This record gives sequence, structure tokens and C-alpha cells, in this order.
Amino acid sequence: MSEAAMSETSALRVLETRVAPEWVDYNGHMNDAAYARVFSLAVEALMERLDLGEAGRRRHAYTLYTLETHLCYRREAHRDQPLVVSVRVLDRDAKRLHLFFTLDDVDGQCLATSEQMLMGMATDSGRPGPFPRDVEACIAGLPGCDPADWPTLAGRRIGIPRRGDAAS
Repeated sequence: MSEAAMSETSALRVLETRVAPEWVDYNGHMNDAAYARVFSLAVEALMERLDLGEAGRRRHAYTLYTLETHLCYRREAHRDQPLVVSVRVLDRDAKRLHLFFTLDDVDGQCLATSEQMLMGMATDSGRPGPFPRDVEACIAGLPGCDPADWPTLAGRRIGIPRRGDAAS
């Protein structure tokens, strides 16, 4: 597995799909927006696992909003290529989830990563609120991240290194 890929014991596989023909761009590989779409589908699949599918959202009067996403493109994906998305929790509090998703091919090669901050929202008030008890129980069962096992590609910042910068 690549440096960004995670072992089966430390990540939850949430989505398996294929590169749809309409996701392929003029370069012959998956369009950048399609990567974001796949990660969005993975969040929806995760919500199902957290009892926040359509019925759960109604029952709990609760949903998740995406506050921020950092998407890193690592390798090209091509038409009909099988894709696997896994997730683990980097951090959480009573109403937020800091998650790290990887998009891999079936051989475990990392194609992209998406680091996301999700916020729990009460749908009746439209305001942030703590996770419902049943949802919190599901979240507690998600694979977490030991600080010693922090993904190399998590917590990155975007910028152009300048002379004198350590990274230049």
C-alpha cells in the first residue's frame, strides 16, 4: 500500500465504485470534479453507516454538513477502473468529525485523498448540535487514528514555497 493508504484494520471501507464514462475528461482520465464527487458519495455512504441515511435523518432531525475539504490528487484513474474509498477518524468532538478518506485502486495504490471537517446539524433549527446518542454510538465504532499513525498526507497546507522556506 502507498504511504497514504491505510491497513484494513485502521480504516473502514465505505464505498466501492467504478469510474463512470461521464467522469472522464479530455485528457482521458477521471476529471478533477469527479474525484470530489466520489468522496461526496463516500460521505453519503458513511452517513448511512452512522444511522444518518434518509430515514435516520428524519428520525433524528439531524444531518451532517461539510465545512471544509482538502483534496489531493495522487494518480490518474481511467474509465471503468474500480475504485475503493476508506475512511478513518482523525479527531472528533460532540458535533464535529475530522475525517481522512483515501481513494485507492483495487491494488491499494492511492489515487487521491480527502481530508474533511463535517459538522452535525439539527435540521429543525438549522444550527449545529451534538450528535444524537445512536449516531454517537456509531461514530465511537469507527476506526480512529493514533497520533503516531497520523497519515503523511493529512494536515497539509497549500502554498508556493519561497526562497528561505524550509520546503523550497
